[in-house]
Amino acid sequence: MTARVERVVTSGQFSLDGGTWDVDNNVWLVGDDDEVLVIDAAHDAGTIVKAIGGRQVIAIVLTHGHNDHINAAVELRKRTEAPIWLSSGDHMLWAAEHPLEEPDHDLVPGTRFEVAGTVLTAIATPGHSPGSTCLYAEQLGAVFTGDTLFNGGPGATGRSYSSFETIISSIRDRLLVLPEDTVVHTGHGSDTRIGDEKPHLQEWIDRGH
Repeated sequence: MTARVERVVTSGQFSLDGGTWDVDNNVWLVGDDDEVLVIDAAHDAGTIVKAIGGRQVIAIVLTHGHNDHINAAVELRKRTEAPIWLSSGDHMLWAAEHPLEEPDHDLVPGTRFEVAGTVLTAIATPGHSPGSTCLYAEQLGAVFTGDTLFNGGPGATGRSYSSFETIISSIRDRLLVLPEDTVVHTGHGSDTRIGDEKPHLQEWIDRGH
């Protein structure tokens, strides 16, 4: 059976730099009827477990360390016995949310995950946070971008540990080089395609200065 992509939307709060916002997050499941990979663990482990539906979870992969993408990770690990992967570049963000716990593995560029006959490869895309990482599934024609690239532009960079110049470089050099029909599954909101975002690169650059 071919791997499929499932979106689970969870709701909660995002807290950073003294501010708090209500937010809806996309949690992505990639797999088949037997096994699944979870991309981000936002807000509500119970909702995610229900969507998993008893399948084996091979890994919980976190695109970055902001609390709204990781706040259900420890509980999800406990309930699925799956390891947590997060770039060491975001461990300071992890520690702020889970001071008594640690991720299981360091998510580095080129890390490969195999699930349901599909390979997902980690691409380092710093900027939104130092350790921001995307997952590219060439066989599915899809990339999971967390908060690096949205439908309509790059993720926010006006916060601690973020850099507009770095995120633009990451998007230009590592995402917009993917095939134009690649579907972009984002951390919030609706999907887009690489080809739809590519024409706006200069607009983003001009807007950021």
